[in-house]
Amino acid sequence: MRFTLQEMRTMIARHKRWDHIFGLVGMLCLLLGILTLVVLFGQLLLQGMERLTPEFFTSFPSRRAENAGILSAWVGTVAVMLVTAMTAVPLGVAAAVYLEEYAPRNWMTAIIEINVTNLAGVPSIVYGLLALGLFVYQFGLGQSILSAGLTLALLILPVVIVATREALRAVPGSIREAAYALGATRWQMVSGHVLPYSSAGILTGMIIGLSRAIGETAPIITIGALTFIAFLPNSPVTTDFPFISFKWLMDPFTVMPIQMFNWTSRPEEAFQLNAAAAGVVLLVMTLAMNGLAIWLRYHLRKKIKW
Repeated sequence: MRFTLQEMRTMIARHKRWDHIFGLVGMLCLLLGILTLVVLFGQLLLQGMERLTPEFFTSFPSRRAENAGILSAWVGTVAVMLVTAMTAVPLGVAAAVYLEEYAPRNWMTAIIEINVTNLAGVPSIVYGLLALGLFVYQFGLGQSILSAGLTLALLILPVVIVATREALRAVPGSIREAAYALGATRWQMVSGHVLPYSSAGILTGMIIGLSRAIGETAPIITIGALTFIAFLPNSPVTTDFPFISFKWLMDPFTVMPIQMFNWTSRPEEAFQLNAAAAGVVLLVMTLAMNGLAIWLRYHLRKKIKW
């Protein structure tokens, strides 16, 4: 079937028109998502602006709304997220490297891959019930920061594994073949070439998982997070050798979403303003994590030469 020159030009113009339409629709969808986030953030900011004072960050919760703060909540959030990151990231990356680079292609590996993918969509409350029976009762960790961190680590572990595997797959096979051709072992190839080239994608997956974990409430409530706490965990730094203490891991805790839930459940309008201010802080923490990931990804990509 032959086309004349005019027919080919008409066909190309029609395809270009559809390209422009698709690009316009995609841009509108992007702007809609960004506009929704800006409106919600602006609404919270307007409601909670008067409460965003230094005292709000350095005060404990109180039964009086004007004296209440988020000191124990944001400290607990940082502590829990630290445990989550230190647990989920090494395990997730190691599991992804094994599945992608070392695991044999058989029925057992296929079952593992299917289960990992399915676990990424399991409701968070299920992880909370699992952690309640495993970490709180079976292992005797109690309602502690360690239990909460391990619970959220289980929650985001499938996300980290899937994202890391996708980043590893994006590395061209020629990189692996070149490393093998020069006599490198499999571990030398993975550690010296595949992981550095995929580090930007792995970092993105890590931040996506941590951004989900920082706003989770259901699994934290399930394992017994406190809704009102007027003290801080033990300090990780001590004056005695070895100057590091891990007692804080077993301390009770609260986190930002729990504190917001406590305030929004109260009928007084002043507590609603506190919840709005805490929501602004939580959004800023999440956006800061994502901004750090973008900055690190940009600098990592600049250092890599394909």
